[in-house]
Amino acid sequence: MARLAQTAGLTDIQQEILSTVRDFVDKEIIPVATELEHRDEYPQQIVDGLKELGLFGLMIPEEYGGLGESLLTYALCVEEIARGWMSVSGIINTHFIVAYMLKQHGTQEQREYFLPRMAAGEVRGAFSMSEPALGSDVSAITSKAVKDGDEYVLNGQKMWLTNGGTSTLVAVLVKSDEGHPEGTAPHKSMTTFLVEKEPGFGEVRPGLTIPGKIDKMGYKGVDTTELIMDGLRIPANRVLGGVTGRGFYQMMDGVEVGRVNVAARGCGVAQRAFELGVSYAQQRHTFGKQIAQHQAIQFKLAEMATKVEAAHAMMVNAARKKDSGERNDLEAGMAKYLASEYCKEVVEDAFRIHGGYGFSKEYEIERLYREAPMLLIGEGTAEIQKMIIGRRLLEEYRLQG
Repeated sequence: MARLAQTAGLTDIQQEILSTVRDFVDKEIIPVATELEHRDEYPQQIVDGLKELGLFGLMIPEEYGGLGESLLTYALCVEEIARGWMSVSGIINTHFIVAYMLKQHGTQEQREYFLPRMAAGEVRGAFSMSEPALGSDVSAITSKAVKDGDEYVLNGQKMWLTNGGTSTLVAVLVKSDEGHPEGTAPHKSMTTFLVEKEPGFGEVRPGLTIPGKIDKMGYKGVDTTELIMDGLRIPANRVLGGVTGRGFYQMMDGVEVGRVNVAARGCGVAQRAFELGVSYAQQRHTFGKQIAQHQAIQFKLAEMATKVEAAHAMMVNAARKKDSGERNDLEAGMAKYLASEYCKEVVEDAFRIHGGYGFSKEYEIERLYREAPMLLIGEGTAEIQKMIIGRRLLEEYRLQG
């Protein structure tokens, strides 16, 4: 086992789970990832394998058929999967966020109805918060729900929906004015709806359309889509938690654990980039010796390994903080910010070590070079993370008197 990115204090069960996932990644994901990515092909066989391993229910409580594991266990599994192919970790992440939101905020009926099937991978989750014009300003959403008898009618357009086509359950954030008079703060007039749908593209249920996959620079294989609601009718019992006006807080709670996930993805991609760089440096010869023997390359490898180790440590700390029941927005923001920035830098250094060959699609590093930028914006940009970190630091270090 490699020396980098080790985690102290794991139980035997955690170590067994990680060993199983690592073996699956090495045998089932890495050998086919680049080929599937170049074809932008959904990795159905890999997803089926993850379902058999029980990973879709990793954090779902045992009473609902899941494994009942911690956020730390989940994050370490994500790190391993992203090391193989980041897109696969994205397929799991949105599912995990919706399951987490149901576990934390759903009614008992909602938990009993959805979680057992989510644990089995029969129901696959996605969540939808962003819209075409709002960027990071969630309070500016325009999608709306209007009450009509025992139902709500939803209208609006959502954007950047990971697993939009393959999912069968979408947690959608919209404005809902019912019970929230004009002048109510925007974040207090938002509601999360649990929208069931058929997988695929086009009109997937009356009033709900998934137009098709968005063509992306990287992060291929996984389907990223828009979501268009035009008179979509949803029964009142599909309001997450049964009460309107709580959607913003529910979504932010989900995004908070999602940031730990993105940090874990950054750690996994960076670790793979380091592995590729240190391996290539020992195979390539220039001026009569391995390029690994040149001091300039050794300096790069030293910097890369240090960044991999630092990002991993911060990610683990953020996960453990959440598992302890403490507020972790500061730690999650720091971990997501550092891991995504370091990932980009480690991937670029590995790319440089490969020289001209790094520009060739025959080499895996070319794929990583296109994938890393997504982590800079996913689950909140670096600027958003710094705002969160700065505000929390001022809370902690506020001057008295």
